[in-house]
Amino acid sequence: MAQASKNARIGSGTHKHLCPCGGEVKMKSVFAEGKMKHHAECEKCSRVERKPSDFR
Repeated sequence: MAQASKNARIGSGTHKHLCPCGGEVKMKSVFAEGKMKHHAECEKCSRVERKPSDFR
């Protein structure tokens, strides 16, 4: 029997990203100016960044 890859062994749960204000950060996709744009937004303070790690 074949071995499972290292990526398959790791749990595929979602990561919870938190804003310093205590709110949860969610990824949003917006179609603007003919392009899809992705950004991370805090649900509590509505702060918007390019990616979730920018909230640190």
